[in-house]
Amino acid sequence: MRFLPLLLVPVLLSCQRETYGVPPDVRQLWESDNPLRAIPAGPLGSGLDLWRLPVPPTPERVRLGRWLFFDARLSRDGTLSCASCHQPGRAFSSDAAVATGVDGQRGMRKIPTIVNLAAIPERPRNFETEPRGGPFFWDGRATSLERQALEPIANPIEMGSSHAQMEQTLSRIDGYRPYFAQAFGDTRITKDRVARALADYERTRMSGNSPFDRWRTGRDDRAVSAEVKRGFALFTGKAQCARCHPGPLFTDAGFHNLGVGWNAATRTFSDEGRHAVTRGSVRQADPGTFKTPTLREVSRRAPYMHDGSIATLRDIVEFYNRGGIPNPDLDNNIAPRGLSGDEIDAIVAFLKSLDGEGWQDVAPSHFPR
Repeated sequence: MRFLPLLLVPVLLSCQRETYGVPPDVRQLWESDNPLRAIPAGPLGSGLDLWRLPVPPTPERVRLGRWLFFDARLSRDGTLSCASCHQPGRAFSSDAAVATGVDGQRGMRKIPTIVNLAAIPERPRNFETEPRGGPFFWDGRATSLERQALEPIANPIEMGSSHAQMEQTLSRIDGYRPYFAQAFGDTRITKDRVARALADYERTRMSGNSPFDRWRTGRDDRAVSAEVKRGFALFTGKAQCARCHPGPLFTDAGFHNLGVGWNAATRTFSDEGRHAVTRGSVRQADPGTFKTPTLREVSRRAPYMHDGSIATLRDIVEFYNRGGIPNPDLDNNIAPRGLSGDEIDAIVAFLKSLDGEGWQDVAPSHFPR
């Protein structure tokens, strides 16, 4: 009988712990289209710098989060992943008016993009100097990107699972164990770790280096047309769009009432938005207020508004030009602007120039088993 030298025993045990029983060739296959990648720099013009975050993403967490984002096993019946609603080809939004969850259940709201949710780097409030993230969702009910990433999993009309069931499902997948260990130091699979990995992947979906950015930030005067330049001048001037959509992310991350969903006969909103979340608190918002979305990649995300009720970019500029829908709590920034047809066309051309790069992705072909 032959015995291994005692000096080799710790080495073999260490290798076994690192692979957790997954053969190297199997892991190589899984990682073939999901390798560790360096944390990306913010694209030109985005103003984003992930290294400024209090806890920057790591390549290990981002890789794990990418698998989890596209893995339908997080849902109750294994049919829906995060990407089923936040579709990469639609700038991580959808072409549907509202979300459809497990068993074909329809939600009430348009699927918001996850692009450029890492932080809000401009216009700090009061004495803030660091990037400010969130709040998240149309009504701002999630105070962190982690909470935003975790909530749909347990929502009965979205992914329909529970956090406990999700933990049990993932814990039965031995192939995930080495990747949780790489990302967090040991193999424990918890909802908080899943949330962190998902959020870190989402933070890397950044948009910039658009034609607009190459013109304004890159100083390339030929990057956009004269119509785009005119549209930007109107956007920041006569149309006053920049009051709620300031650059570089083209959102103030605030909440505004545009009148969408107002029923003049009943004098109620079909969806109260932020008001329902803050009702009775010192920060109670007006009924019908919703978060200002980013305009980055906006041409890829039709239809528009929180209920998907406006079909095209031109329709939405015309909506604002009319002054929204009158109601008792209409935002003070919303008023008729008197834009001509040519001026509306120019603003639409400018909005299309905000389509950039840095966020694109496709689903991995292989997942841990």
